[in-house]
Amino acid sequence: MNNTKRCRYAKLSASLFLFLILTGCGDDSVVSPSISGINDNANKTLSLPLYTEDTTPEAVRKQAQHGLEVPSLASGTVNAFIVHTIPDGRLNYCIGYNTALKASCWTAFKWYEGFSSNNNAWNRNRWRQGETFNGYGGIGDPFQPDPVLPANVRVNLSDYNLPNNYDCGHIMGSADRLVTKEANGQTFYLSNIHPQLSAFNQQGIWYNLEDFLRRSYDTSTFRDTLYVVKGGTISDGNYTLIGDKKQLVCPKYFYMAILSYAKKYAKTNGGYSAIAFWMEHKSNSDKVSSKYVITIDELERRTGIDFFCNLPDDIENAVERSFYLSDWKLK
Repeated sequence: MNNTKRCRYAKLSASLFLFLILTGCGDDSVVSPSISGINDNANKTLSLPLYTEDTTPEAVRKQAQHGLEVPSLASGTVNAFIVHTIPDGRLNYCIGYNTALKASCWTAFKWYEGFSSNNNAWNRNRWRQGETFNGYGGIGDPFQPDPVLPANVRVNLSDYNLPNNYDCGHIMGSADRLVTKEANGQTFYLSNIHPQLSAFNQQGIWYNLEDFLRRSYDTSTFRDTLYVVKGGTISDGNYTLIGDKKQLVCPKYFYMAILSYAKKYAKTNGGYSAIAFWMEHKSNSDKVSSKYVITIDELERRTGIDFFCNLPDDIENAVERSFYLSDWKLK
């Protein structure tokens, strides 16, 4: 357990905690159990700047930080909280953002039945046919500045003059959000992008792991709800600066933290289990295997981030210290 878990937050009562889980992000179709217990390190009152769409419902604005997918917002590397919602009021994803570096620390989102569909979704071929999102798009992909961020803390398209062997690498992938055009379009905001080597991103280990998660974990036979955190390292010594003006943060490592809830396993840790993936940012065409797997506790040690802090402490401690490879379809 890292030091961020010693925060002096008040203990949530069982009824209040259940309320936050069910209503915190406005997603009525998320399958969540009735869980309770002591939770000393949960996100409490939001003290960071919050950036979100003008149309975001007030309940989502107030409670988004309590979602199980959202890491601790007390981290020194996170000094702004971004909450993106789609027009029907559902939470799309959240970002922990460093306004000095103009880079994300993590992107957090949920997968559940009804928000993993690919009906009526954008895809990149449609963008190339001339359609636009928020005025961007047409010829090429619709990458654009995050419209909820002030101009002085956001990255712009003019900043993305990358070397030839680099891509604009999604953190939450475009294919992670194909349920609506708006949900997919928001994945192209530059706040959700890090520079990535093409041989890491397009057909490399990052691509392979993203594809593995979608095929193996985002399925009704595996999960009722999946809570996902993806990111790149932006702490001191764990990134470089690239681009023509050396203005873009390029992580040295990328990671994914996965929390699954499945009612059929409710007798063990309340139905929760968790695992983490860690990989060096380099050209790498490896397939997904156990060599990239670590515990959540180890990921917290390497990143300084407190993941899944909104779980009751006893469940959080149990799922973060160990895992079984066979439970996660790994060898």
